[in-house]
Amino acid sequence: MTYKKHFFTSESVGEGHPDKVCDQISDAVLDEVLKNDPYGRVACETYVTMGLLIVGGEITTTTYIDVHKITRELLKKIGYNHPKYGFDYHTCAIVNTIHTQSPDIAQGVDKGGAGDQGLMVGYACRETEELMPLAIMLSHKLVKKVADVRRSGVLKYLGPDCKSQVTVEYHDGKPKRVDSVVLACQHTTEILDSTKEQITKKAKREIIEHIAKPIVKDYVDKNTKYYINETGKFVVGGPQSDTGMTGRKIVVDTYGGSAAPGGGAFSGKDPTKVDRSAAYMARYIAKNLVAAHLADKCLVQLAYVIGKAEPLSVMIDTYGTSKLSEEKLVKLVRDNFELTPKGMIKSLNLLRPIYEKTACYGHFGRTEPEFSWENTNKASTLRKQASKL
Repeated sequence: MTYKKHFFTSESVGEGHPDKVCDQISDAVLDEVLKNDPYGRVACETYVTMGLLIVGGEITTTTYIDVHKITRELLKKIGYNHPKYGFDYHTCAIVNTIHTQSPDIAQGVDKGGAGDQGLMVGYACRETEELMPLAIMLSHKLVKKVADVRRSGVLKYLGPDCKSQVTVEYHDGKPKRVDSVVLACQHTTEILDSTKEQITKKAKREIIEHIAKPIVKDYVDKNTKYYINETGKFVVGGPQSDTGMTGRKIVVDTYGGSAAPGGGAFSGKDPTKVDRSAAYMARYIAKNLVAAHLADKCLVQLAYVIGKAEPLSVMIDTYGTSKLSEEKLVKLVRDNFELTPKGMIKSLNLLRPIYEKTACYGHFGRTEPEFSWENTNKASTLRKQASKL
């Protein structure tokens, strides 16, 4: 039997990765505002390096935010609670440089317009039960498993920082097997082989058995390759080894490179910013179209201009997997989905303190109840209306 074969790779990073630390802090600040001021305006950016964390951006709110308290509590929760990890919530310096939002922007948003120009993208496909690409879902689950194993104490030597990468082999466009798994896990010195200054073979086997195999077991075979801490060791990690900033992991946050990610990052932005709310709506649309069996793959692009409520354009690409024309699909979408900032916020219930949870392990393909844009409650209606077109 002959088939067309190709490989595709996606990566993810764990909660202790410097960029993800920043995403989580920015969204924790946003959540703190939304708890007491649902209509507060937030554009929070975080920067972290060795021993120093800076929280800045623009916030206009009627409530008080204790940035230092929020930040230290989150660092403790992530696991930066001891000098051995190179960053410690007890002793790191925190600088708060937040100021208010520009009134020039506010006057356009206050009347219901978009908070900025830009293009936002949503995507869905049939590769997983979450209607997401397989490689990014496995990558997210791997770094989540690292955190679970670390917190449970099963592998006591693990630190907060980690990265994953999965390469999937496709036959005729469908995922068939995992070709390789890459894991880089921060660890303490106790698992180093003193003669080689590398982690022991035993530690590598433990990471494969306790973390990798439980996640990828349904897709591996005897030829699957595992790459564990390929430099030999990963003792120096987190902000001690790498500078972090909010919004630098947009491909990790979206579809792992399987689809275009859109033009803006998400974390630290309240839902009047269409960078966030329209990206969530685009995913909601794409997922419901696929769940309605109107396409096997679907990409939705929305575009906005600052101060205007309605999108400038709605584009749908089903990669040749739909019997309906793009024009008909766009009509279905415009008839069934609210696409103004106020409409998206209301229909997806976005004025809630739910965003810290989104800042790690992906904004899409999640099953927690807070992720309203993952609902497929429009699929039945779309299917019925499509049958009449």
